[in-house]
Amino acid sequence: MQILIRAASFQDRIKLFNGNVLSPSKVVVYPVDSQDVSDTVLFCTRHSLSLCVKSGGYGIAGWAVNGDVVIDMSRINGISVEPPGESGTFTSLKDESWTTFRPPETSVDDKAPQKLGKRRREDDDDNDATNLRDYSSASLVSHKFLGGEYEVPSFDSPSPAKVRRVATHAEMSRPVPGLAPPDVSVKSFAPSPSPSSLETSRSSSSNPGSSSAPATLPPPSIVQTTSQSISNSASSSSGDPFGYLNTGPTNFPPPLPAHLVQTLPPGLQASQSSSSPSNVAFARLRPELQALTAEPEHAYVYVSVGAGKRQKEIDIHMAKSPLPTKGTGDSRIPYHIPTSAHPVGSTTLITGGFGFLSRMYGLSIDNLVEVEMVLANGDIVVVNEKDHPDLFWAVRGAGPSFGIAVRYKAIAYPVPVVYAGNIIYRFNRATTPSLIKHFRDCVKSAPRQLYANVLLTAGPQGKYSLVVIQLCYLGMRQQGGQEWKDMICSWDGEPCLLDDVSEKSFLHQQDSVAQVLRGKAGRQWYIRSALVSSLPDDIIARTVNQFAGSPVGCTWLFELAGGAVAAPNPLSQERGVLPKRTESCFPNDQREAQWTIVALHQWDMGDDDPLCVEAGEEWIKGTLKPVRTGGSFPSFISRHESPEHIEATFGENWERLVKLKKASSFSYDPTNVFCNTFWPLNKAGEVVGPETHEPPSPTAGSEFLVEHETSKA
Repeated sequence: MQILIRAASFQDRIKLFNGNVLSPSKVVVYPVDSQDVSDTVLFCTRHSLSLCVKSGGYGIAGWAVNGDVVIDMSRINGISVEPPGESGTFTSLKDESWTTFRPPETSVDDKAPQKLGKRRREDDDDNDATNLRDYSSASLVSHKFLGGEYEVPSFDSPSPAKVRRVATHAEMSRPVPGLAPPDVSVKSFAPSPSPSSLETSRSSSSNPGSSSAPATLPPPSIVQTTSQSISNSASSSSGDPFGYLNTGPTNFPPPLPAHLVQTLPPGLQASQSSSSPSNVAFARLRPELQALTAEPEHAYVYVSVGAGKRQKEIDIHMAKSPLPTKGTGDSRIPYHIPTSAHPVGSTTLITGGFGFLSRMYGLSIDNLVEVEMVLANGDIVVVNEKDHPDLFWAVRGAGPSFGIAVRYKAIAYPVPVVYAGNIIYRFNRATTPSLIKHFRDCVKSAPRQLYANVLLTAGPQGKYSLVVIQLCYLGMRQQGGQEWKDMICSWDGEPCLLDDVSEKSFLHQQDSVAQVLRGKAGRQWYIRSALVSSLPDDIIARTVNQFAGSPVGCTWLFELAGGAVAAPNPLSQERGVLPKRTESCFPNDQREAQWTIVALHQWDMGDDDPLCVEAGEEWIKGTLKPVRTGGSFPSFISRHESPEHIEATFGENWERLVKLKKASSFSYDPTNVFCNTFWPLNKAGEVVGPETHEPPSPTAGSEFLVEHETSKA
């Protein structure tokens, strides 16, 4: 175990993604196994020191660095994959060797402190697979567009790069210069591009550093066409869906799958001939392309992972370690755990974890089968459906308040390819309500394979705001994804600025939300979320009007929920193909919500505009109040959250959680050792405000008071 006490690099090691957190911590401890964690817990208890736990460092609230002692889990970052045994059995964590999970230089017999290297955030730059802070791989086309590398049409109205969005209703309704008027279909805006124009687009998209001047954004219909063309297939650092299996760099764009080659004009089909360099790579990847139609060897596998492993690191490992398919050949398929999009730490595995796979396979807590934990009394336990079942029920949703998770075992599913990406429109206060209503009506009967969201967000710097629709269909384009995309794109109220939906690896799609947010570490962050039962027309209209006056750093997100979140996958309940889901502390009535709503705000340190907070509070607690089901997914409980919201999140299960924490015959944390979490009760069981278990802000103007929701009209 390694210990760092106020050394020169100490401040670097207690930094979080949210810069608006002032940590009072004095010591950072780096355990390498559960015994180290247990020893630390007992030491803190013996010396009346408060403790906190840091996994990925992405938490906004600051609980991870609010104790006297920070237990940094980053060195427990191993991972292993196990196919299911007969009848779906697995090796328990209590029987798995710690060799896989300790750092390479630490043995079972020798855990002497090693010299601390540089902090993990700096280590990110040394990753040989993907820079963990680079999200451009989701799509290079979207990355360029959102980064302002394309010249997008602009208004004569004031720039929204100011603190507020200030365009008037008349200005927002003005036709965009150079684009079709609102009543013209996007698809008929311009003639089909010639093969030569597509080839030009391809070469410029695949070489972002070829010119310092901004590229000119093609008319909408050309952008749509190129999203089905090789330009968009090369839109990420591994353009084709299986680029993660490439063994080395190439100097030519990634190739198109055969079915996409057939959709190209004759001139471009010829460019994919056997003599072209691209086709050489295409031939080399044929076994992986076969995996698109091959049957997986396993319907699911079990993944054991250390608590210091961040979600992107897990996804990278799984993408680089695909498993064989049935039959002959050497085709392989990657498997992935259903959880949140990047960037998140491992704690999302016990706090909800809603993401691109959730409508098909459920939340991350639904796919957690075992957790190794250290309890408040220092005991090391492995909890599952049979061992400590009451704690297993509580951990899946409220885990950080009941102990320190050290290792997880979760279920991962085969995901050979997704048809996914962004459809981007200009935010127009006059027409955006129509677009959101159209999107809502299109996806209300969507299959479980389809994830969909719509975001209201800032555009490129100095440009107007945007409406971004994100789709992720689990399968190939012709397996159903194209039909759903075409239905959504049939809206003709505004020209489509960018249609960037294509087939890609799930690993790259996991970066897509972060790519749109363009979040920066060290800024002030604010997050609020709610689960809602419906999206009526009047609430959509009020939302758009409120967003039009919000600060530029605000992003408002509507995610389609339901599917396996509300009802388990039929394969698990009826046919026994998948593991059966067991009850957790996240209540069933919350699972029935149709949408999860999130306000994600970021702004620079020193900018104390109160609207950065007030806009989100008014939208979530005011505008959405008539349709809220109560709380949110536990993973969205954030900084300065009211106790009423936390209690509402667990609904009818709250009282049982309180008893398990303190008042039962066998309580798991009677003295509230794990107080530096969202838990809103003190040692005596009294309701306390968030300021009692969150660190302060470095600037007084950035603090904001939390009103109890029960006191609001």
